[in-house]
Amino acid sequence: MSRPASTVPPGRPQTRRGALTPTLIIVALIVVGFIFFANVWTDVLWYQQLGFFEVFLTENVSKIVIFLTGFAVMFAAVFFAIRIAYHARPVYAPDSEIRDNLNRYQAQLEPIRRVVMVGIPILFGLFAGSAAASQWQKVLLFLNQEPFGQNDPQFNLDISFYLMTLPFLGFVTGFLISVTVVAGLAGILTHYLYGSIRIMERGIFTSRAAQIHLAVTGAAFLLLLGVNFWLDRYSTVQNNGGRWAGALYTDVNAVIPTKSILAVAAGLVAVLFIVAAVIGKWRLPVIGTAMLVITAILAGGVYPWVIQQFQVRPSEQTLENEYIKRNIAMTRAAYGLDKVRESRYNATTNATTGALAPDAQTTANIRLLDPNLISDAFSQLEQYRPYYQFPKALNVDRYQIDGKTQDTVIAVRELNPDGLATNQQSWLNRHVVYTHGYGVVAAKGNTFTVDGKPDFLQAGIPSTGVLGNDTTYQPRIYFGENSPDYSIVGAPEGAPHREQDRPAAKEGDGETQYTFTGNGGPNVGSFFNKILYSIKFQSSDMLLSDGVNADSQILYDRNPRDRVEKVAPYLTVDGNAYPAVVDGRVKWIVDGYTTSPYFPYSQQEQLSAATADSQTAANRTVALPNSSVNYIRNSVKATVDAYDGSVTLYAWDDQDPVLKAWQKVFPTALKPYSEMSGALMSHVRYPEDLFKVQRELLGRYHVTNPDAFYTNNDAWSVPNDPTVQDEVKQPPYYMSLKMPDQDKPAFQLTSSFIPQVVNGNARNVLYGYLAADSDAGNQKGVKAASYGQLRLLQIPPETQVPGPGQAQNKFNSDPTVSQALNLLRQGASAVLNGNLLTLPVGGGMVYVQPVYLRSTGETSYPTLQRVLVAFGDKIGFAPTLNEALNQLFGGNSGAAAGDSANKGQAPATPGGTTPAPGTTDAKAELKAALDDANAAIKAGQDALAKGDFATYGDQQKKLAAALQKALEAEAKLEATPTPAPAGVASPTPSATPSATAGG
Repeated sequence: MSRPASTVPPGRPQTRRGALTPTLIIVALIVVGFIFFANVWTDVLWYQQLGFFEVFLTENVSKIVIFLTGFAVMFAAVFFAIRIAYHARPVYAPDSEIRDNLNRYQAQLEPIRRVVMVGIPILFGLFAGSAAASQWQKVLLFLNQEPFGQNDPQFNLDISFYLMTLPFLGFVTGFLISVTVVAGLAGILTHYLYGSIRIMERGIFTSRAAQIHLAVTGAAFLLLLGVNFWLDRYSTVQNNGGRWAGALYTDVNAVIPTKSILAVAAGLVAVLFIVAAVIGKWRLPVIGTAMLVITAILAGGVYPWVIQQFQVRPSEQTLENEYIKRNIAMTRAAYGLDKVRESRYNATTNATTGALAPDAQTTANIRLLDPNLISDAFSQLEQYRPYYQFPKALNVDRYQIDGKTQDTVIAVRELNPDGLATNQQSWLNRHVVYTHGYGVVAAKGNTFTVDGKPDFLQAGIPSTGVLGNDTTYQPRIYFGENSPDYSIVGAPEGAPHREQDRPAAKEGDGETQYTFTGNGGPNVGSFFNKILYSIKFQSSDMLLSDGVNADSQILYDRNPRDRVEKVAPYLTVDGNAYPAVVDGRVKWIVDGYTTSPYFPYSQQEQLSAATADSQTAANRTVALPNSSVNYIRNSVKATVDAYDGSVTLYAWDDQDPVLKAWQKVFPTALKPYSEMSGALMSHVRYPEDLFKVQRELLGRYHVTNPDAFYTNNDAWSVPNDPTVQDEVKQPPYYMSLKMPDQDKPAFQLTSSFIPQVVNGNARNVLYGYLAADSDAGNQKGVKAASYGQLRLLQIPPETQVPGPGQAQNKFNSDPTVSQALNLLRQGASAVLNGNLLTLPVGGGMVYVQPVYLRSTGETSYPTLQRVLVAFGDKIGFAPTLNEALNQLFGGNSGAAAGDSANKGQAPATPGGTTPAPGTTDAKAELKAALDDANAAIKAGQDALAKGDFATYGDQQKKLAAALQKALEAEAKLEATPTPAPAGVASPTPSATPSATAGG
């Protein structure tokens, strides 16, 4: 007889089934928990090392407390709703088909009922707690709010109510409504499952307990809905759905009153629900609910629509006048446009002799080096090793050189681990040996060498120049915009150096080694910390390598913007951090903004769209987040030390109420700006992204008359960048210039305006010119009163000053200029147009554009060869800025200081006068020579294509002879007192392909 399958043979121990699964679950939870702990604890170490542990602690404790509060509220509501409904279940219930089905569900649920009754509230509690914790900034701003001292025009409440109180109240109300709905549904489902609510043939049956439960839930929901209606009254001043932001005529006269009525009505219906719970009669609450719904549809939707369509639209300009005034005033205040100094600029388009004399200082400092094109020149001349790199776009700054302010183009020589050879791409090399970049490279913005190269102020390895040398400043760059994700540095005293430092000399083959001596990151020498960081960076090499010693530090989160964002999570950080040599250190300067989308009557602006231009399109600068704001202040200036990564936050706008509130939250995180050194203060500048947002708004909000604002006939647009193919906005430019109301030049951030673009079309004439004073202070550390002053020049439309697009078109279409440039393009070189600068000098607007030549080949780079200038309908084109300006304005243009590297070239004299003897013949000779050169190039290319090298050689000789004749003709023109009006200069030897660096 066979043995039953369920029996166990005698003597064999009975195995415990199912032990493997719980064991795996426990092990998985331990692993996940330790990974979570590793990430949290490494954050603790990072913040402690940087000195911002207060920020980490306050932020995370706040999140935990808010999470627990949200969890507890949702858990308690859902748990007690289910529990009350379960305990109120009827003992007996009539039999029916539905009841039989429910009995089966109850039987299946009963073994796990206790788990479900606790598990469901926990699940909903986790979701609710997470959602609540994400609103930690609203909670902290509410608890630490600061008054603005300014009231809104509708409710006469302080602005802080809208930025700090109303968002918190809206969050709490919305959260409690969600809790009420979820708990109510959980209670109703439990009542239904256990028979307290039954669907009968004659209708729906509910027990007395279920009725009370439903009544209480309905009353709570309606009360919260009434509060939400009441708060919506205040939210109308934050509306951005119409043509103008804020509460308009319909909102004030229809929406706000009906919201008040609905709030009261919801409260009354809530009372009816409570009454129904007591007396057990439901007719009144049902009728009240129906009336509330009808009232909400009619009063909340239909009535405002009728007012808008039949009262406002026919007389919109008159009825909305007051509210447009509010929108204009509040928008200008929210974006700092209310302090713009506007003036009429009657620009002339006629260049007169000597007109530039009053602007000699400005023209002498016109920046000719384009920071967006010159990066390759820096790389070829100053990179030295493939493991170094320069950014795509360099930065513009200014330094005091021999007592004078010198505009500079500056960059740091950062590390590029990807530049290592394939056989060098080991973990040790990438994270222990190659750890840092080396040195700052800076060039004068307004001068260049004879062959078109940058005129360096600071360069070389070892680093030398007027900004310092290896003994006077720390040149090593451990923290930068392109640093590796992490590096392990440091060693005990006396231990051999392992870090690759720099080449021993410019031409030398030797390399020097170095050991980091600062305090730049958490210690990773202990075995426990090695494990934590091995988990964080998923690297077993860190745990096993002998490159990690007891004194090792790990450097990570090395981008200056990322570091500032982590230590100041309440800030929006500018997309462009820039380096400066300050007090013997290389410092990254980062601008931080306090922003809000809740300012009443202020127009919202999307940051990513407002700050997009040709530089962001080319990924030369970082775009801001895709979020909308209607209030912004440059409240914080931050520095990040390029050597040890230390971060310092300065409260720059110490009158900003939003920043004051955050200072109460993080009392030790920020320093007063008075603690800035004079050297640092002299490099602080007006931030680009704030300026972009302001210029975008100013295109409409320079108009303060509500009637003119309504018609929108005087709206402006930022012109597209004419130097690029795509239709993207022209970026603002830093330069030193003197505005018409200033006594001396100042470092300015500038932009221009043209008429509003409609359907892609606009007249490209200049209507406005905006400049922001960027001189923050002096070497004594005194903040300049003029810093941040926005000056807007309004140009009368009838003057017809060409816009950037027209100026570029004149440059491109001028036959003599085009012929000269085409001659260069047909060789083995490319002509590159530099940034088109606009300056208010000479009583009008001058356009200046450097022209670069770049030969083919991997080692080529742009060299500055010509300068184009335009004033009105006239253009100048010459090897130097001084000559180009002289062609338009005559001698004493004031640009001579910018041409110190080209002193040997004789200046030209004013155009537009009677040609001197010999001028006509020289022009004819020049044209003939250029024609001969052009023919020789074409013939040579044809011969080369056929493989006829003998003919190609003959044509090259003819080309050389033609160019020599062109040079002789140009020399005759320059020696003649009066040049041609167009002022066209032919190529010099340095402009020919054979003389171009890297060719």
